Amino acid sequence: MELAVYIGCAVLLLLVLVLSVGSRQLRAARSIAGGSLHTEAADAEIEAVDIDQMVEARHDLRRRNGREELGEELGREALRRPPAR
Repeated sequence: MELAVYIGCAVLLLLVLVLSVGSRQLRAARSIAGGSLHTEAADAEIEAVDIDQMVEARHDLRRRNGREELGEELGREALRRPPAR
C-alpha cells in the first residue's frame, strides 16, 4: 500500500514538473516573437494552402478514376447550357 502512495506522489510530481516546464517554454516563445504566435495573415495563408491541397487531391482522385478534372467538366457544362435570362 505504501508503495502505491509513493508511486502516485512521484507521478504527480513528474506531471507538475512537465506542465511547469511547458508553460515556461510557451511564455519564452511569445516573448521572442513579440506577442501572439497566431495571426490572421498566417491563418489566411494556411487556409489557402489547405484549399489548394484539397482541390488537387480531388483532381488526382478524378484522374485516377478516368474522369476529367472538375474545372474542365464544369466549363463544358457551362458551354452546353444556354445563358439564363
